[in-house]
Parts: sequence; structure tokens; C-alpha cells
Amino acid sequence: MALLIRNRGALLLLMFNIFLVFTGIGLVVPIMPAYMDLLHITGTTVGLLVAAFSFTQFLFSPIAGRWSDAWGRKKIIVIGMLFFAVSEFMFGAVNAPVLLFAARMLGGIGAAMIFPAVMAYTADITSEEERGKGMGLINAAITTGFIIGPGIGGYIAEYGIRVPFYAAGIAGLLAAIITLIILPESTRLTGQQDVIAAAGAARAKGPGLVTQLLRSYREPYFFSLIIVFVMAFGLANYETVFSLFVDHKFGFTTRDIAFIITFGSIAGAVVQVSLIGWLLNRFGEKKVISVCLFFVALFILLTLFVHTYWLIFVVTFIVFLSMDILRPAVSTNMSKLAQDQQGFVAGLNSAYTSLGNIAGPIVAGALFDVNINYPYVSAAVVLGLCFLLSFGERGRWASSRRKCNLFT
Repeated sequence: MALLIRNRGALLLLMFNIFLVFTGIGLVVPIMPAYMDLLHITGTTVGLLVAAFSFTQFLFSPIAGRWSDAWGRKKIIVIGMLFFAVSEFMFGAVNAPVLLFAARMLGGIGAAMIFPAVMAYTADITSEEERGKGMGLINAAITTGFIIGPGIGGYIAEYGIRVPFYAAGIAGLLAAIITLIILPESTRLTGQQDVIAAAGAARAKGPGLVTQLLRSYREPYFFSLIIVFVMAFGLANYETVFSLFVDHKFGFTTRDIAFIITFGSIAGAVVQVSLIGWLLNRFGEKKVISVCLFFVALFILLTLFVHTYWLIFVVTFIVFLSMDILRPAVSTNMSKLAQDQQGFVAGLNSAYTSLGNIAGPIVAGALFDVNINYPYVSAAVVLGLCFLLSFGERGRWASSRRKCNLFT
């Protein structure tokens, strides 16, 4: 009973940390049109600015995943939170675009350390039956961060466009201190310290990032990694230009944008907390992934054909809801196939997410400067193709799961 209470407390603290990180990321979404005017930058520059965060996250994620296996999840989470706090303070203080890029890249390093360590910690303290619910709770925290972030950014920006970033930096610093004092090391690491630490140390000296990515196609969870990339590409594509799209096409204000993103995402958080475990156990990860890919592709495309405020609200709501179900479904599927490589696989998960978050904003920003509708066309096409491919991969997923079960 004491261990159960301790694990639940640890999970709540993990949710709080990941919530703060994605709140800080979400802050920038409704503010970007104002930043474009302030700094006189193009959509391409905005896309590159968003991609800079993900580029450094991509470089550091597999390394940080191995570090969490070798030296413990808690240390990596605390250090990552400190990096995140500094990046938010810096982003709020600087004026030159080159320094904005530097701040976002520093934040990417922090996110690279936090995300795989949090996902691996969650896998450590949950059984296979509880894994879907645990991943759902973590992803609900991510979703809630995206919900709260734009809302805070949109409303607090009225007191100064840089105020939200200072607030995020203070919150990140407090979270790092609380985590350092309260969070215990994960039970799997403390219970099997010698074995896991030795294995983690060996992986920490293993192949580099490029080699890991090139070899990842051999793994049973490779197609899940492809979906992670496509999902990140589509969502980053959609979110990067959303505020610019509605600002240029409909003249929406910062508060309008914040309202749509905030309340359009609430249902996703509710579903992840209350229903995601049931959905995955009832229908299986493979069916849930395919259905969500279909709805995301369809409703991103429908964004081009709606013209009223409330229709945009509904379409955005369904896009975010589908993404919020898709994310834990993919994470759960990968975690069940990862066996004793939870930190390593979580690092690859984060790396593929970063690749999508790099490509999505760059493509979206460049296409936005050509035609404001093109980013959504590209996102819908890529997600639609992935939906079609998911049918051919169902048998491979099932076969991989059976092979893994033979060794458990």
C-alpha cells in the first residue's frame, strides 16, 4: 500500500513537471503573429524558430534516454527542468532573432532530458496492465500544458508580450527544486540498481545518435516510430501556422486564438485521464492508432473549408482530441515492445518526435509564405498516407508483440 501511494505521488509530480514544460512551449503559439510584427520576420523564420527547439531536442534525446537508464531518471529530470527555466527567462529577455534562436535551442536541450526520463519513469512504476493509463495521464499533462499555455500566453501578454515567459521560467525553477526534494528514484531502478545501472552504463557508451536511428528500422517498434514522426510533423505543421493562419485570413486577435486552442483541447485531456486506458484495452493500440490518424487527416483538411469562428473551434477541437488519443496509444504500444530498454526507446520516441517537430514547422513556414492554405494540405496528405500504411502494419505489430511475449 505504501509503495502504491508513493508511486501515485511520483506520477503526479511527473505530470506536474511535464505540464510545466509544455505550458512553456504552448505560450508562444498565440503570440507569434505579434512577434512577426515586432521583429519583422516572415513565416519561414517563424517555422525555423519553432524548429530550432526541436532540433536540439532531437540531438540530445537518445543521449538523455541512455543517461536516465545509467544514472537515474530523477537527476536527468531535475537538470532538464533547470535548462528549461533558463531558456524561458532568456526568451523573455532578448530582442535579437539570433538570441531567440539560442533560447529555443537551450529549451530543446531541457525538453530532451525531461521527456524520455519522465516516460521511462512512468514505465518503471506501472505494470503492463496499468501502462496505458499511466502513459495517458502523462500525455494528459502534456495536453493540459498545451491547453493552458496558449491561454496564459494570450491573456498575460496584454500586460507585456514577454511576461508569460518570465512566469514560465519561475515555474520551471520551482518545479526543479520541488522535484529535487520530493521525487524518489523510480522503484525499478532502486529495486534492481546494480543490474539496471550496469545495463544503462553499457548503453550510454553504445552507438551514437545517427547509428541508433539507422538501426531503428530493425526494431519491432519501428513503425510506431514512423507514426510518432508523422504525428509530430502533422501537429507541428498545424500548430505552427494556426495562429498566423487565422490572424491573416480572419483577423483573429491574440485572445481569440488563445480561446480556440485552450477550449478546443480540453476534451483531449478529459479523455486521456478518464477513458484512454479503457479505449486501449477494449480496442487495442493498433485500431485506435488507425482511427485517430484518419480523423486527424480529415479534419486538418476541413480547416481549409470552414469560415466561421465556431466551425473553426469545432474542427480544431476534433484535431486536438484525435491527436491526444493517438499520442498515448503509440507510446503504450512502443513501451510494451521495449522490454528492458524503456529509457532507450523513450529516447528514440523523443528523437522521432523531434524530427517531426523540425520538419513540420520548416515546411509549414515555407509553404505559408507561398500560400496560407498549403501547410494544411501537406499535413493532411502525410497523415492520410500514414493512415493507409497502418493497415498493412497491423499484422507486423501483432507478430512483434507475440515474439516479445515469448521472452517474458
